[in-house]
Amino acid sequence: MAFIWPEIAGGTLRLGYAQAGNIRTRYLEAGDGDSDEAVIFVHGTGGHLEAFTRNILPHAAQYRTISLDMIGHGYSDKPDHDYEIRHYVQHLLDFCDAVGVKKAHLHGESLGGWIVAQFAIDHPDRMASLTLNTAGGLNTDPKVMKRVYDVTMKAVAEASPQTVRARLEWLMNDPARVTDDLVEMRLGIYTQPGFLRAMEHILCLQDMDIRMRNVLTDESLTAIKAPTLVIWTDHDPTAPTETGQRFVDAIPDARPLVVMSDCAHWPQWEKADEFNAIHLAFLAECGG
Repeated sequence: MAFIWPEIAGGTLRLGYAQAGNIRTRYLEAGDGDSDEAVIFVHGTGGHLEAFTRNILPHAAQYRTISLDMIGHGYSDKPDHDYEIRHYVQHLLDFCDAVGVKKAHLHGESLGGWIVAQFAIDHPDRMASLTLNTAGGLNTDPKVMKRVYDVTMKAVAEASPQTVRARLEWLMNDPARVTDDLVEMRLGIYTQPGFLRAMEHILCLQDMDIRMRNVLTDESLTAIKAPTLVIWTDHDPTAPTETGQRFVDAIPDARPLVVMSDCAHWPQWEKADEFNAIHLAFLAECGG
């Protein structure tokens, strides 16, 4: 089992808050804090920066490396409005400005992939590279949307170790990869005062009308200029590998699709060593 703290206990880390626009934003950072170029990990729906505790230090050996709680998530501020993709993109831009990142190697998992893909479209001058990890936003499946809504809302509305564990197990190909401290970490987040309201705002993208005005398209993806890596898995619960290939086919400077085996929706956690090697090799190729 991989626990959160042992993965990062031996490193030099900075855990704190930055004022990103009007959003007080929690983030974890390691590596060269003076660099204006950084690897930034962006989590998925209902997630938080601890999704990347198995990746921070291996990347920080070579790069300034950051993970953060996006708007409405984790311990960052939760304004009382629905969070559509433009809100996440603006938050990420404000965060980069707040911490002095001029060029970013953006990695997004699930919803995070949707966010960073749109960021790369809107702000090409701020991109060093792009990695899409089982990314959302291109595939629209009502059954998957309902499943995401139901299991996530239950974990908050009926928050308990059991319901939170069920939400986390949905991310893993092997349920044993969900550790007790990961459950406790997320349970603490999900039981914050007012978090149920925040989760309703987070899950607005599971509403078809809202989703459709935010979706990525094969045409919109052609505007991405950054070198791009697309990582998929053989057991992703949100979309088949063909969706990953659609990203690759649409993005002009995309590398061949990488499919990680024996993984579901969190390959960066499930097979961290393999993931880190793949991602670091791509960053080196990009000259990061």
